[in-house]
Order: sequence, then C-alpha cells, then structure tokens
Amino acid sequence: MAPAITLAADAPELSAANTGFMLICSALVMLMTPGLAFFYGGMVRVKSTLNMLMMSFISLGIVTILWVLYGFSMAFGTDSGSLIGWNSDWVGLSNIGLTELWDGYTVPIFVFLVFQLMFAIITPALISGALADRVKFTAWALFVALWATVVYFPVAHWVWGSGGWAFELGVIDFAGGTAVHINAGAAALGVILVIGKRVGFKKDPMRPHSLPLVMLGAGLLWFGWFGFNAGSWLGNDDGVGALMFVNTQVATAAAMLAWLIYEKIRHGAFTTLGAASGAVAGLVAITPSGGAVTPVGAIAVGAIAGLLCAMAVGLKYKLGYDDSLDVVGVHLVGGVIGSLLVGFFASGEGQSKVEGLFYGGGMTQFWKQCAGVFAVLAYSLVVSALLAFILDKTIGMRVTEDEEVAGIDQAEHAETAYDFSGAGGGAARTAAPAPVAAAASKKVDA
Repeated sequence: MAPAITLAADAPELSAANTGFMLICSALVMLMTPGLAFFYGGMVRVKSTLNMLMMSFISLGIVTILWVLYGFSMAFGTDSGSLIGWNSDWVGLSNIGLTELWDGYTVPIFVFLVFQLMFAIITPALISGALADRVKFTAWALFVALWATVVYFPVAHWVWGSGGWAFELGVIDFAGGTAVHINAGAAALGVILVIGKRVGFKKDPMRPHSLPLVMLGAGLLWFGWFGFNAGSWLGNDDGVGALMFVNTQVATAAAMLAWLIYEKIRHGAFTTLGAASGAVAGLVAITPSGGAVTPVGAIAVGAIAGLLCAMAVGLKYKLGYDDSLDVVGVHLVGGVIGSLLVGFFASGEGQSKVEGLFYGGGMTQFWKQCAGVFAVLAYSLVVSALLAFILDKTIGMRVTEDEEVAGIDQAEHAETAYDFSGAGGGAARTAAPAPVAAAASKKVDA
C-alpha cells in the first residue's frame, strides 16, 4: 500500500487540552512508584522496610538520567532491524523543539517522552519485590541501570516503537502487559533463581509488618493507574481513553472480589492483604487489554486474573523459588493472562477493529498475543538471570547471612524504619528514668 499523503491543512496541531491531560497522567504514573514503595514496604518485615522503599526510590534517580542520555532514543528512535531504535538528535534531549509534536499526535515530544519515562522508572522497581531482605543496595542500583539498558529499552521498542517487531506484528498491548509486567515478572524470576532463597524461607514467619502501609500503597497504585492506562492513548478525543479508564476500575474491582472469594473458600478469611493483592492483579491484567474489551469483558478479565493469580502465589512454596512479595504470581501471571485474553475478548469496538475469538475473530489475534508474551518472557528471564549471575560473581549480589538475619536496613542504610525511643516506646518504655530509679533504690536501702 502506498503511504498516505498528509496535507498541511490535515496535519495535527498542538492541543492544549491533550497536553495538559497527558502531563497530569504523567504525574499520576510518577506517583505509582512511591505507591509501589509503600505497598512493598508494608509487606516486608520491619527490619527490611527502608531497604524496600529505597529499592523503588533509587529507580526514580537512575532511570531518569539514563532516559535523558540515551533511553528515549533507544526505545522510540528510528528503528533498526525491528529490535532497537536510535535517534542521535534525541541523545541528551538537546535537539527537540518545545512545540515539536510526537508524530501523528497533538502533544509535544517532551510530553510523550516524560510520560514514557514514568513507565521506564516503575518497571525495574516492580522487580524489587521479589528480592526483599537479601540484596546489596549497590548491586541493586547497578542491576537497575544495566537491566533498563539491555532489557527495558529494547523491549519497549519492540512493543511500542514504530518498526518494532511486536508493534508491526499487531500485538496489542495498550499500556504495558508485556513491556512492563511480563517483563518485570520474568526478570524477577530470573534473578531469584540465581541469588537463591532468604534465610529461613518456609521455616521462619515472614508476615507483613504493616498492613495499613500495604493498603495505602495499593490505593495509590489504583489511583495512579488511571493515568498509566487512560493516558496511554495520548489524548481523549475519541473516547478510547475514557473506555480504558472505566475498564481499569471495573477489572480491578472484579479481580479484588474474585481473589477474596477464593481466599475465603481456600483459607477461611477475607484478608486485607488479599484485597490489596487482588486489586493489583486486576490492574495488571487490564493494562494490556482494557482498550480492546467492553466493560463486561473487563469484568471477565479481572475475575479470571484475580482467581488465577491468587492460585499462582502459592506455587513458590510448591516449586521452591523464593519470590518474596509475589511479583511472579501477580505481575508475570497477571500480565500473561491479560495479554492472552485479548485474543478472546477483543470486541472490535475499542482501540481497533480487531476481534477476538468470542466476537467472531477466530484465533488469529490470540496467536499474535502468544508471540509477544512468550518472546518478552523468555528474553527478560534469560538476560536478567545472566545479569544477576555476572553481578553475583563480580561484586556479589547478596548481603551476608549475618546482615540478613540482623536486618538489611541497618547493614545497607544505617537506619531503622521506626524509632520509639524518643516517644517512650521500645526499650525506653521498660526502663525507669534515672531519678525514679535512684529514688526507688534509696527506699530499698532504707
């Protein structure tokens, strides 16, 4: 087919409304990384809380700088071999005009790149939940830099970059089921297979130290996810962004309910941790599929994901891999489910005319989804394991056993999350003040 001819009169013009909308969405996605930090931070034991928070926060620093220097160019620059992009004019973001538009859209390149930056930041942060309690902070920071460079930036190009092989194949990933969640979940599995289990895994209690923090983090993630999903349409001129917003809410609600029902039947209680985990599973699953399905389809996607992810989190005990905070069970499994269900529930009335099996479209889209899902899964798993192996054999990935048992917060950050001494808690509460103790001693002597 000959390329379409765009007349000057038909060329997109900068839209102040869409630009403002996208900047707000970018801020919402940025908020998701601190939200993730609280979500993970509450799920670990108290002695690892600060380390868990820092593993997310350091991604804000490292990935931002890499994105400016070369990441954006690698992910969205001119295609090379359908595997990677590059645009020397974008290196350092030094040759981009203030009002220069992202090709085919009504928002400036700067708006698009900062929105995508927030995706690049949170993706490696997701991996950290699988590694709680046992990874050197220096090794983690270096892993983030290397992983973003050799895994995230290329995979983002495959899925979303013009010319990327998955993009050209027609793999549907509205906002990151493959590029973000499968990518991070497979990476988490690869790394934990290399670095091994926590001391005391399956023997010592490793319960969340603060479920209120977990719920706060889940709430922030749910809130920020509206920007994550609805903003991925880069505007709201045709209602697709609004559909994605609705489906995000619907699928999350369905997944939370499905997880809680399973939990009640299986374990006899509705837990707050289950509610938070179920909500995140629904958010993950609707991320690739929400622009292609109807709200009823979103209920199905969310319910299926909530049920299957709840079942999947227990696999680590049966298979013997120590996924500390269920990154594999929620993000990898949820991402796979949401991506593959596009092949069944795509209605042809959302982001494209593509129809899934249940809408008369046959299995064609399903097989395309399989190609994207399993290619990203395999690449991220293998390369992430290789990176972890190299780091482990050079600078070492794990803290010592004594440091892990005593608490990684003190070993790596020389701090503790909670200090009750100034408020009369902890040891201070059980020891009498010096004047009182002295008076008591005199009475005894008398």
